[in-house]
Amino acid sequence: MPVFVFVGVSGAGKTTVGGLVARRLDVDFLDTDHVIEATAGKPIPDIFVDNGEPAFRALERAAVAAALADHPGVIALGGGAVMAAETRELLAGRRVVFLDVGLACAVRRVGLARDRPMLAINPRARMRTLMAERRPLYEAVASITVSTDDRTPEEVADAVLAMAALP
Repeated sequence: MPVFVFVGVSGAGKTTVGGLVARRLDVDFLDTDHVIEATAGKPIPDIFVDNGEPAFRALERAAVAAALADHPGVIALGGGAVMAAETRELLAGRRVVFLDVGLACAVRRVGLARDRPMLAINPRARMRTLMAERRPLYEAVASITVSTDDRTPEEVADAVLAMAALP
């Protein structure tokens, strides 16, 4: 079973903080977005353009299910992974960390990047909508919630480990 599973919107810090936590615990780190790209042989934006969002989501569900079944370290899920009911079911009973981030901070971190397919059109408004849609799902699956606003990745990692009572 994974030590931690990180969830949250783009810009929350899942990959950065997850990697820090994994190093501190001396376990492996896995980002399911990287698994999806390796499986598809192309970047996520290209999957969206070439194959569409449903194809991407199918790859995502498979990558998440495999990671949750096989990866004993720390896992970061893509921001939309919790939208799938089967993924939420697989997260039940696991140590899930919701990295909560405010809109202004997320926008600064993501930089309204055009390489994020879900933010390609009107990124600020789309980010606000995604955050509102996904927040209840993140909260439902999380056993730990940590705000990342105005905190360094190291401070967030410290908070995660303290809340989980781990070194």
